[in-house]
Amino acid sequence: MQTEFVVHTQGAGLYEFTSDVRNWLAQGASDGVLTLLVRHTSCSLLIQENADPEVQTDLQAFFERLVPPSNHPAMSFLRHTYEGPDDMPAHIKATLMPVSLSIPVSRGRMVLGTWQGIYLFEHRTAPHHRRVAAHLV
Repeated sequence: MQTEFVVHTQGAGLYEFTSDVRNWLAQGASDGVLTLLVRHTSCSLLIQENADPEVQTDLQAFFERLVPPSNHPAMSFLRHTYEGPDDMPAHIKATLMPVSLSIPVSRGRMVLGTWQGIYLFEHRTAPHHRRVAAHLV
């Protein structure tokens, strides 16, 4: 089984799409391993807590502090700056976090923990339509 999810972002932040994946799997999946791959180089995929929104806020604040925009004095060494001050930092963040996930599936349901959700972590400040390829084997 294969499909593609499109996650519409409104700027930097975490966007949960667990229910989209769950609904797709409910259409006939059984047992296997689900692989998700984001098809972009300036965002990431995460399995993260989905109960307390402060977790997402804190994660975003941490990575903003870890990798500030290219116009920040600490980032003056960057050369790839012509796509805006958020572009090269977005690529750096994407190298620090996963761009693919493997999730076990049993009886058509993802084997996730109670508070775990699947997120696209958008690292750019502008809205985007991000594509996530899904493959269940």
